[in-house]
Amino acid sequence: MTLEELEARIATRAEASPEESYTAKLIARGMNKAAQKLGEEATEAVIAAVTGDRPELVKESADVLYHLLVVLRAAEVPLSEVMAELDQRTVQSGLAEKAARTTP
Repeated sequence: MTLEELEARIATRAEASPEESYTAKLIARGMNKAAQKLGEEATEAVIAAVTGDRPELVKESADVLYHLLVVLRAAEVPLSEVMAELDQRTVQSGLAEKAARTTP
């Protein structure tokens, strides 16, 4: 499955009844809850990475990607915008890109 396919599946499930779809339920609970779940999953992925638990890292990474796309859906930010940003950043090296940023 690609991220674009996952985004489409999330869009379909977001339109379902919250009683029938975890995705719809999560979005119905609001951005704070969706973002909280993303944070929880990211923390679990970090723990799996640091402890060297590869199978758990794979599972938690899937959760992070899913919850990130749910947050993007709730914020009405299409994945294509994120991918365009990544594409723009790969025009130059990461170190050069960071050096070019202005600090507030």
